[in-house]
Amino acid sequence: MSGRDMRVGFVGLGSMGSGMCRRLADSGFDVAAYDIDRSAVQSADEYPGIRGVAAVCDLTAGVVVTMLPDGPAVRQVADVLLPRLEPGSLIIDTGSSAPSDTLELGRVAAHHGVAVVDSPVSGSPAAARDGDLTLMAAGTSDALDRAEAVLSALGRIHRVGPAGAGHALKALNNLLSAVNLAAAAEVMLAGRAFGLDPAVMLEVINASAGRSHASETKLADHVLPGTFDSGFALRLMLKDIRIATALQAQAGGPAVFGTACGDLWEQAHSELPEGADNVEVVRWLEDTAGHELRSAMNGRPRKGG
Repeated sequence: MSGRDMRVGFVGLGSMGSGMCRRLADSGFDVAAYDIDRSAVQSADEYPGIRGVAAVCDLTAGVVVTMLPDGPAVRQVADVLLPRLEPGSLIIDTGSSAPSDTLELGRVAAHHGVAVVDSPVSGSPAAARDGDLTLMAAGTSDALDRAEAVLSALGRIHRVGPAGAGHALKALNNLLSAVNLAAAAEVMLAGRAFGLDPAVMLEVINASAGRSHASETKLADHVLPGTFDSGFALRLMLKDIRIATALQAQAGGPAVFGTACGDLWEQAHSELPEGADNVEVVRWLEDTAGHELRSAMNGRPRKGG
């Protein structure tokens, strides 16, 4: 790759973006990084291979990666950058945006000779740092080919279709994840009320047909210990649920589980503290049930029930 090809701009240094930015630097890319949080920029600037910048307009690299909360935030960045980017440049949106926002951004960017790839990621902050994310990449074949070197440094690439397909799949995947978490928590709380130990239940569920990422990771790592620290905000999960249920409505098919899940998350979001982690929906279910999913086997005291 040429020197210009190794220059990457990165916008969004939150729990996922900071690890991704460092992973790109570790992979040999010359990274210019920006965030509205100046302390996050300063922290990134201290990392070898990353140069913190003071403004979005300083990110005039051949590839600009965004890890931002939603499509409007990406569009705000793009509106500043597009007049400054050289034709042939590439914007890669790795956050979760509405597909309609992605398609509109692609049309606007095309007038500047800039291509857009939507490549939302799935995985934890630790996976972001280790380059072990799952990437749902969408766009034209040419744009995806040009994005390959950057994306492959971040994890496993799945080419899922034309522009917008990545963001559609990301939202639908997160809806399924949310359904699984709510369902697993509900049955666990029923077992807890019966007198079953949560750790024993998880051990059996995870060795049986009921296992899921929710039971194997979210409940095991973030709920039973009482930390509720998955690193993904409840408000962002709710945003993805709303996108996914809108896609279900457009499709016209059954959406019983999606609708029920959306209603549950909306209520939990309205009652939980601002900034709650997405697994804190289980805390809300615990409060409703009147007992907690803590296990005597993990050394923590039980409460309630």
